[in-house]
Amino acid sequence: QRRSLAPSQLAKRKAGEEEEEEEEGDWHPPTARKRQKSVSGTESGECYRSPFRKPLTPLTNRPHCLDSSQHEAFIRSILSKPFKVPIPNYKGPLGLRALGIKRAGLRSPLHDPFEEGALVLYEPPLLSAHDQLKIDKDKAPVHVVVDPVLSRVLRPHQREGVKFLWDCVTSRRIPGSHGCIMADEMGLGKTLQCITLMWTLLRQSPDCKPEIEKAMVVSPSSLVRNWYNEVEKWLGGRIQPLAIDGGSKEEIDRKLVGFMNQRGLRVPSPILIISYETFRLHAEALQKGSVGLVICDEGHRLKNSENQTYQALNSLNTPRRVLISGTPIQNDLLEYFSLVHFVNSGILGTAQEFKRHFEIPILKGRDADASEAERHKGEERLKELISIVNRCLIRRTSDILSKYLPVKIEQVVCCRLTPLQAELYKNFLKQAKPVEELKEGKINVSSLSSITSLKKLCNHPALIYDKCVEEEEGFMGALDLFPAGYSTKSVEPQLSGKMLVLDYILAVTKSTSNDKVVLVSNYTQTLDLFEKLCRNRRYLYVRLDGTMSIKKRAKVVERFNSPSSPEFIFMLSSKAGGCGLNLIGANRLVMFDPDWNPANDEQAMARVWRDGQKKTCFIYRLLSTGTIEEKIFQRQTHKKALSSCVVDEEQDVERHFSLGELKELFTLNETTTSDTHDKIKCRRCVNGHQVRPPPEGSDCTSDLSQWNHCADKRGLQDTVLKAAWDAAVTFTFHHHSHEEQRGIP
Repeated sequence: QRRSLAPSQLAKRKAGEEEEEEEEGDWHPPTARKRQKSVSGTESGECYRSPFRKPLTPLTNRPHCLDSSQHEAFIRSILSKPFKVPIPNYKGPLGLRALGIKRAGLRSPLHDPFEEGALVLYEPPLLSAHDQLKIDKDKAPVHVVVDPVLSRVLRPHQREGVKFLWDCVTSRRIPGSHGCIMADEMGLGKTLQCITLMWTLLRQSPDCKPEIEKAMVVSPSSLVRNWYNEVEKWLGGRIQPLAIDGGSKEEIDRKLVGFMNQRGLRVPSPILIISYETFRLHAEALQKGSVGLVICDEGHRLKNSENQTYQALNSLNTPRRVLISGTPIQNDLLEYFSLVHFVNSGILGTAQEFKRHFEIPILKGRDADASEAERHKGEERLKELISIVNRCLIRRTSDILSKYLPVKIEQVVCCRLTPLQAELYKNFLKQAKPVEELKEGKINVSSLSSITSLKKLCNHPALIYDKCVEEEEGFMGALDLFPAGYSTKSVEPQLSGKMLVLDYILAVTKSTSNDKVVLVSNYTQTLDLFEKLCRNRRYLYVRLDGTMSIKKRAKVVERFNSPSSPEFIFMLSSKAGGCGLNLIGANRLVMFDPDWNPANDEQAMARVWRDGQKKTCFIYRLLSTGTIEEKIFQRQTHKKALSSCVVDEEQDVERHFSLGELKELFTLNETTTSDTHDKIKCRRCVNGHQVRPPPEGSDCTSDLSQWNHCADKRGLQDTVLKAAWDAAVTFTFHHHSHEEQRGIP
């Protein structure tokens, strides 16, 4: 049907079509029309779309997901990508695990073994290319490298010590044995070496996992807090040790049970620090589980295999045992056997076998009266013993410290008795008469009491005044020998030769320098006399003995070591705190009386010459001339000679004293300037005077039997002793003087 093309008709039809679209809402393609020119001859301005053209799809970044399974697969593909450290070119380890994702490829060590200065304890064997293809990647051994935080501060001898300890406790030195003895002398950093060992075992092994879960440190009660502080000092916040130094029985048991119940790779408190006394009382709680490593500080406490502490420790379920002792031999070889047997049971046989095969032949060979055959046999057995023990014992002397510490001058000062002391001494020997008992081989309570009385008399007559008042055996009528009006309330230095010398030493030190002094004695009664002397002279002092609590000891030591501390004197009871204390605030130490056990004296005298000391150290050992103190000193010489033979491997220790001579305890030699000096065969003195210097290249050892540095007043290097010379000094022996070792004239 033909429609009109008149403009009026077109307009009507267009208006009608728009109304229909609004009503229906659907689109209908317009009817194709033929393009025609309008009457005016111009094109129409309307735009027509093709009915066959489809609308455009809007653009979007969202992935085209047909269903939920495709969407889930897409999300999993995103999360499966391994975690990457957001640091450019980072190649370091990610620890044991990296966000729960198992690492691919070969296992890697915890620390870089090829870093400069790295201390590598274990290096896996080199594999050929063929073996590398066959090896199981999950079982390949890795390097064991000490944490760089510790290896950077270890000195050369300490690095060697850590390697030795690790080889021993991992059974690489002695197959089937996991123990060792760290026998370095005092001041060489045994604590730091053991902390390094513990941290390494707790963190890594060749199997790329921790070697142990837990470790235990057993020490004297005075050192528990010191161990805790040392762990904090060297490891910072990397580990949280558990230190038990007090509390109720229930509280301690609860802590110990909690420690033993810890399991897994990340134990909250993997190190337990406990005292010997607490361990013995609570051993039952610690024996219910296993501990990877046990370290016994001041291990010479375990010299008697019959005591309860030894047996309790020996029953622990742990194969790895480290014993720390700067003095492994103190009295006899059987004690030495107990220490070795504790760490590596069976390598020296039973106690009876050891005594028969080693102890008896060695001691006979060391005696001055031994025959040539006995000496030869003793030397052979000694070499055999050393070859066995050296596989699990490491020993370095304090000579190493001469590279890092200032000079130490150790001097033995022999002091004459005052007339009052000499009369009291002779009066006691006449009345007590213990000489016959000793000659007959009888040593009873009375003999031991007599020894103690004579030692106290050598310190000061005031210490035996009460016995004189009560007229006990040996002191009858002795009260008449004291000055008229004598009283123990005040100290009178002029009545004791050693106290007179001490008074001079303190006065000269105080007036000529800012040095501090440590006074050491075996008796608290002697410390009481020191206190009276200090109050009279107005010296500021602190005192540490068995009555002071463990927590207070640490505060007192820290305050005394402070340069701003006003205290001049530190009084120390060698029985209470001679082991492990660091008293570098002082550089002069006076050992007022000797102990039968040379280890106690050595421990006490090593308090000032330690890491951190900046001044030249002077050690004064006071002895009363010709008395029982010199006999004790000679006995120490014999024991130290035995120790140097077995532990230090010195083959040329002279046999100075016969065992028979050591029985002459109850004698007084008033004619000698030094009884010990008369017996040491000194090669440098004529009539008590030094006449020639030491032989060129001679070594000044710490063994007292190697004395060859005697001096009279002209040869004294210490200005303090020069001032005290005219008081009561007869001889000064310079031994272990590192000035000569280092070539200082």
